[in-house]
Amino acid sequence: MILVNGRAAETVNALDRGLAYGDGVFRTLRTHSGQPLWWADHYAKLASDCKALALDCPDGALLQAEVYQVADVGQGVVKIMLTRGAAARGYAPSMDGECTRIVLSTPLPPHARSDAPPDVTVRWCTLHLARQPRLAGIKHLNRLENVLARAEWDDPAIFEGILCDDSGRVVSGVMSNLFWVRQGELFTPDLSNCGVAGVARARLLRAAARLGIRSHIGQFRSDAILAADEVMICNSVIGVRRVARLDDMTWSPAGWTATLNKALYEDLD
Repeated sequence: MILVNGRAAETVNALDRGLAYGDGVFRTLRTHSGQPLWWADHYAKLASDCKALALDCPDGALLQAEVYQVADVGQGVVKIMLTRGAAARGYAPSMDGECTRIVLSTPLPPHARSDAPPDVTVRWCTLHLARQPRLAGIKHLNRLENVLARAEWDDPAIFEGILCDDSGRVVSGVMSNLFWVRQGELFTPDLSNCGVAGVARARLLRAAARLGIRSHIGQFRSDAILAADEVMICNSVIGVRRVARLDDMTWSPAGWTATLNKALYEDLD
């Protein structure tokens, strides 16, 4: 089911700035029995991203009601897209136009189901992310870098690609955030220059604090990953997955993935 500005529809205005420029933001969240998982976190991040782009964020109760309306009765995925709306041609944004609000649901993908393999194989991407602090952390609609990075492979055995920025520092996965453990401490890349700061990433850092695990957010190169005891990726749909292989590098389980994935879901809202 798809709602556009609260009404069942499958089309948007051809002059919509989300279509023309990627001028908007989005969120992808998991649902259980028609209920959005981690709603408070997702809405807070949506509001923060809207503020960064000077977009009007819809009322939380209104948006949540639309999520309930489209969500599958079992498990599924809901995507929320907000654009600056329809406008005349040209880059100059109108600050008094009406935003376009799109809420849609899709079935839970096989790779996110409970019987999906817990371990994944990943690869280094050749595409490097451009650094742009004004957009760093925001889940904006212009995701061409991710599209081009994902087009680098068609091997179904490879689950994800790992991205670095144009200076060679590790940033994230194509569709996920990246973590690793070294000598009992948790590490994740700093996203102040590029990349998406996902809700699962924020929750995982909070979970680590509850567990008394020391966490480090910094700028790291590939050798930091290769020296890890365990490497993980995470997002709001798949939770935490252990990286078993990265190109020619392999890791045996060290127990961290299961611990952190359990903690990720303990603080439900």
